Amino acid sequence: MKVFPAVDILDGRCVQLVQGRRESATVFGHPLDCAHRWLDEGAEALHVVNLDGAFGQAEKNAAVIRDLVTETGVEIQLGGGIRSFSDAESWLDTGVERVIIGTLAIRNPDILTELSDSFGPERIMAGVDARGGDVAVEGWQEAAGDYLDWARIFEERGAGSLLYTNVDVEGLQQGVDFSPVRRLLGRTSLPVTVAGGISSTGDVAGLKAMGAYGVVLGSALYSGLLRLDDAMEAGR
Repeated sequence: MKVFPAVDILDGRCVQLVQGRRESATVFGHPLDCAHRWLDEGAEALHVVNLDGAFGQAEKNAAVIRDLVTETGVEIQLGGGIRSFSDAESWLDTGVERVIIGTLAIRNPDILTELSDSFGPERIMAGVDARGGDVAVEGWQEAAGDYLDWARIFEERGAGSLLYTNVDVEGLQQGVDFSPVRRLLGRTSLPVTVAGGISSTGDVAGLKAMGAYGVVLGSALYSGLLRLDDAMEAGR
């Protein structure tokens, strides 16, 4: 199983949010410093989110993210504020391994086909951010229908992988809700990376046993509740 430490960027700083609320941000320093910390501890890939982009300011943090991509040289999957084909193309050309398409994929599912045909499905990940069983879009502010139905559509339209985030438990450091993950894994043949609530080695091991491709570690990692090396060992 692949383990992705999160580097979430807001106002040029590395932060962690609770339940996606901007006002809940805890700052952990410069994004590049955080990235190097996890790489020094053994990480081989990073999950980077432009939170300002998710909140509607797509160009904010662009320079910081470009520096992070070029200076680390590792596998990076990037989401947040990708609202057009050209946005995705720009990041893929910068060297991002894959882009995460969320709200855009809901508004225009055919964009997944266009991007997959142009860059290869392995570089196109569809975001399935779910709250109470419905996909949450526009910075998790709007509901857009059943998450399983959207996962099927994303697969049919050419996404190469899925990022499932359980918004209900995201940032709470209280553990994973395995039931919706199990349902999703039973509905798709795509690799699924899971985010939201992962707070222990048991969470990591449980998701691996269920067949998840990867996990994103955020709040529990930054708070020290979960150590990166322990999580990576549980995922082996």
